[in-house]
Amino acid sequence: MKNQSNSYLFLIALISAMGGFLFGYDWVVIGGAKPFYEQYFQIADSPVMQGWAMSSALVGCLVGALSAGKLSDRLGRKPILILAAGLFICTAIGTGAVHSFTLFNVFRLVGGFAIGIASSLSPMYIAEIAPAHLRGRFVSINQLTIVLGILASQIVNWQIAEPVAMGATHDMIRESWNGQTGWRWMFWAMTVPAALFFMFSFILPESPRWLASSGRSEAALKVFTRIGGGDYARRELDAIQASSSGKDQQGGFKQLLRPAMYKVLTIGIVMAVLQQWCGINVIFNYAQEIFMAAGYGVSDVLMNIVVTGITNVIFTVLAMFVVDRWGRKALTLIGSFGLAIIYTFMGAAYYFHITGMVLLVIVVMAIACYAMTLATAMWVIISEIFPNRIRGVAMSVCTFALWAACFILTYSFPVLNNTLGAAGTFWLYGVICLAGGVFVVFYLPETKGKSLEEIEKELVK
Repeated sequence: MKNQSNSYLFLIALISAMGGFLFGYDWVVIGGAKPFYEQYFQIADSPVMQGWAMSSALVGCLVGALSAGKLSDRLGRKPILILAAGLFICTAIGTGAVHSFTLFNVFRLVGGFAIGIASSLSPMYIAEIAPAHLRGRFVSINQLTIVLGILASQIVNWQIAEPVAMGATHDMIRESWNGQTGWRWMFWAMTVPAALFFMFSFILPESPRWLASSGRSEAALKVFTRIGGGDYARRELDAIQASSSGKDQQGGFKQLLRPAMYKVLTIGIVMAVLQQWCGINVIFNYAQEIFMAAGYGVSDVLMNIVVTGITNVIFTVLAMFVVDRWGRKALTLIGSFGLAIIYTFMGAAYYFHITGMVLLVIVVMAIACYAMTLATAMWVIISEIFPNRIRGVAMSVCTFALWAACFILTYSFPVLNNTLGAAGTFWLYGVICLAGGVFVVFYLPETKGKSLEEIEKELVK
């Protein structure tokens, strides 16, 4: 019975985590299409247009992240996951089909809205269905699917694009198969996983904790029973009812402004911002510039990007096996202080003009450290520290903070790189990681092995 329950739990966690896969794919696919759609739309000489094409999805992410919590608290987690899946299908088909730069960005906004929903809702849904002793591992499935989506996008882009001749002009690229059709297939390829996510989402049960917080105790009991048996179901439901007894059950953004929520909300926002400002996404977003500055040619850069994607996947899998053993706080400390040390060496490599394999090894070490620690632990932490009645809106605020931090990171890197140089920029990221580690030492409690209701009792006084 236990094996059957765990298999069922894994199945529904995996289906929900398909939102993470699409989040990763849609986030990265535009990088492979960039050299070709820029020529098709003739924006290669317009930095403003190039920037808007790359960042329009971020605007959608911010709106989607803020909307996900309120919508899911009102309508339930399942309907909003289905909505996100449908939006991923729309953006996959639409972005590849357009002939207008304006419509291209409209569909990128739609895709960003779906990413904002999925990045907030998928880990939260998994946290609400998973037993305490397995929650870290199961929420980590979402992070694993994100990095698998990133890797899949990198490989699909690499395989779809035809070789580009050395010295090819803008006109040659625009008139080539890559410039007319290839970049479209990079987006269309996402239709397959998006359609699977949409179909499978209908078999998901509603979150039992959302059902219980909405007064549907019998329905919640049935889902808990399917997950862990009758005794487990009664214990979980009793704990939920005890934690909500005598408390205002109206969730909403106003509830986050109560003094009792200041500590837990601060922890959530700092963890979300730290995951971005630790600087790793700069390596993914500006991989071409970083590796070319290290002396690599274009062909070598493409291979190095795949190497970083594979590293990301391997160490995310390792994180799944240690997050419930070592704990969230321990992983976050290892990540913060570990990256601070690695960035010290990375900055030194740039400062002393050390290029080639040495820098590639340092970059891979940074990605490995991040994937095994901050990338995974952050999603687990923010999905479990908030009370049931406001988890949706609280996750929205934290995810909004994450995407806002991502926006600032992405746009500040070229400025910092110009002002401080590559060495100074990565040393700055190291200082941020060090400060984040100090915050974790003093303010982040360990949550491994505790039920969501026990965590609420500890954090929300």
